[in-house]
Amino acid sequence: MIGPLAGLPPNEAARLASALETGLLVPPYAATTVAFVIGSTHAAGVAGALESLDAAGSPPRATAAWIRAIASQRAQVRPPDLVWSGPDMGAVHGRQTRAVYEELFGSARERLWISTFVIHNPAGIFDTLARRMDAMPRLAVTLLLNIERRHGDTSAPDDIAIRFATDFKRNWPGTRRPDAYYDPRSVDQGDGPGAVLHAKAVVHDSELVFVTSANLTPKALERNIEAGLLVRDRALAQTLASHFQRLIDTGLVVAVPPVP
Repeated sequence: MIGPLAGLPPNEAARLASALETGLLVPPYAATTVAFVIGSTHAAGVAGALESLDAAGSPPRATAAWIRAIASQRAQVRPPDLVWSGPDMGAVHGRQTRAVYEELFGSARERLWISTFVIHNPAGIFDTLARRMDAMPRLAVTLLLNIERRHGDTSAPDDIAIRFATDFKRNWPGTRRPDAYYDPRSVDQGDGPGAVLHAKAVVHDSELVFVTSANLTPKALERNIEAGLLVRDRALAQTLASHFQRLIDTGLVVAVPPVP
């Protein structure tokens, strides 16, 4: 029942707290009186929430302190950034996908999880990350990706994975490479429908989460119309990182084979 109080806009929360502190607003809390303080849009829900707190024994000043504390906490939380690829139409205020990837790759201090479906031109895409990894030996980077079985390819699954690993190593622009994993169902020769690792996301130092429709390809970063969100939320970041780790621990994704 107190949800309407937690969701108040900052200006309405401040007026409501002030009215409770000064005695302008006292129990019983009628919607018409609340509307006089904050306007009519949220008045009914707010009045019901105030009545619930009053019934639970919360005096007006204590309720006001709670409202101010929630408003202060919300003010410290940055909303997600919209991240965009494609033609600049001037109607969307957002950040460019390539710039966000570069920022995340170039500023990581401890841990990066990167999940993507397609990688093209690693030397161009991962230059910033490779330099960061070589400069910071303690930075752990795990890459989850898809290995494609091309149409008509009858090679053994292990052979497809080894070819990918050889090509990835040859084109990686740095000395240290990420720990790379893939979903083995993508190269399976079975009669089933198969599956691919299709998630496109980055977890940055257990602090930031970037979820996007864009693959790590020049076309997706610059020409395609792609959309994503960059979220600053430690709980969400740790949850997604734990999920990626569980994919590895349970064997749903396996290590890309080492190659000489």
